[in-house]
Amino acid sequence: MDFNYTPAEEQFRMELRAFLAKALPEGWGETVFLPEDEDEQAIFRLDWERKLYEGGWSCIGWPKEYGGRDATLSERAIFAEELARARAPELINIIGQNLAGHTIIHHGTPEQKARFLPGIISSREVWCQGFSEPNAGSDLASIKTRAELKGDKFIVNGQKIWTSYAQHSQWCLALVRTSNEGPRHKGISLLLIDMRSPGITLRPLRQISGENEFNETFFDDVEVPVENLLGPINEGWRITMTTLSYERGPEDALGRQVRIKQELDTLIAKTTELRNDGKRLIDDPLVRQKLGRSIAEVEIIRLNCLRALSRYLAGEDRGSDASILKLFWSEVGVRMSETAMDVLGPLATLNGDDPLAVGSGRWLTSWLQSKAFTIYAGSSEIQRNIIGERVLGLPR
Repeated sequence: MDFNYTPAEEQFRMELRAFLAKALPEGWGETVFLPEDEDEQAIFRLDWERKLYEGGWSCIGWPKEYGGRDATLSERAIFAEELARARAPELINIIGQNLAGHTIIHHGTPEQKARFLPGIISSREVWCQGFSEPNAGSDLASIKTRAELKGDKFIVNGQKIWTSYAQHSQWCLALVRTSNEGPRHKGISLLLIDMRSPGITLRPLRQISGENEFNETFFDDVEVPVENLLGPINEGWRITMTTLSYERGPEDALGRQVRIKQELDTLIAKTTELRNDGKRLIDDPLVRQKLGRSIAEVEIIRLNCLRALSRYLAGEDRGSDASILKLFWSEVGVRMSETAMDVLGPLATLNGDDPLAVGSGRWLTSWLQSKAFTIYAGSSEIQRNIIGERVLGLPR
């Protein structure tokens, strides 16, 4: 396991830090934050993504011929770490840049690459993901959204759910059923669907935190040109394995680790300030025990990521350990948020507008948002199944 970075990688880190310090607003993360209005947030985040593009920091893992940097795995890990360390806004076009873009690079025609990749890397066109359905979440092979080929067009009918940022998206990477013959996995295709097409209806899903990140998406006789089929017809499941391979990994988990640690450090600082019956919260042995567990778990995330990176850099293939990383960081994030709520007590539940709120209501929001950690990018239940079957060799 290698804890060291090469001089070239450290130079890469310093170059990125200098860019972030100059590109982010002065006081960012301390006195300047994202706007509260969600639409204004989206505008701000898209402007940020375009700054990354103009500075040469968009889609750094893409090949240079498509505008990327051919960044190594170590450089991609450093990139995730430094963006998190600078508290940079998370990307709205993450589906386009991480999933749709890589899938088009691997499986798209020259015409599809020329049409879509420039808009993705520049965030001129935002993408959403049309995979999950009301009865097909973890079991994607159960999708029922139908695409019937008629002449030079597919006619799409069905429903998708949990469509992140669909309200801001121009395109959708969608799994559709094109055949009912043979095994379920064999009748699925991947379409690139224009979200401005007639027949598409969005319904927002208001989350427990009050935000509207997700949507239901309905397709009623939506016409999709046959040239927007990605890869061969009925081969969508195979192509989707490429897509999902970019959804989880040590580079993503390292960024998550930094953000969780930032929250933990802030929590520890609060426990040294706040008092209960005249005593600092941190002097309570039970509080120290809970904080100690969180400190250890956050460090374990980092060490597991470095171990995985070391193996990959030594030539080993990416395997099911991605599920271990995803499972652990998401469960740690939930536990850390619950610890914050327990330790800070009633003050943590107050809205940010209340003068008594601890941290402008951030802890309540973080706690509510953390409930999604164990669901998106592969639920904890599914990750445990993968680990049991493919890592531990347990029977199905």
